[in-house]
Amino acid sequence: MSITEVLATALLCLGAFFFVAGTVGLLRFPDVYTRLHALTKADNVGLGLVVAGLALQAPSPAVAGKLVLIWLLVVVASATACHLVAQAAMRRGIVPWKR
Repeated sequence: MSITEVLATALLCLGAFFFVAGTVGLLRFPDVYTRLHALTKADNVGLGLVVAGLALQAPSPAVAGKLVLIWLLVVVASATACHLVAQAAMRRGIVPWKR
């Protein structure tokens, strides 16, 4: 096993960990705003790590570039969707959680 394969495997596992952490945050946090934060941040980092791991194993730089482009599009879409959901929650009068 080469160092590239080991690094790619480590990045994929770390990305999976962030996906699981985002899911746990979605299930455990008290309100829509903290859930959105956990899910958006963790999933974007997790996907970035997965894309980095896959890019290391890509057969050509063009494929790696396409993977990075997909990740960037998902980051923009995720931030936009998160903002729209939070804005709709604010319009409905859902107040942020306070201790």
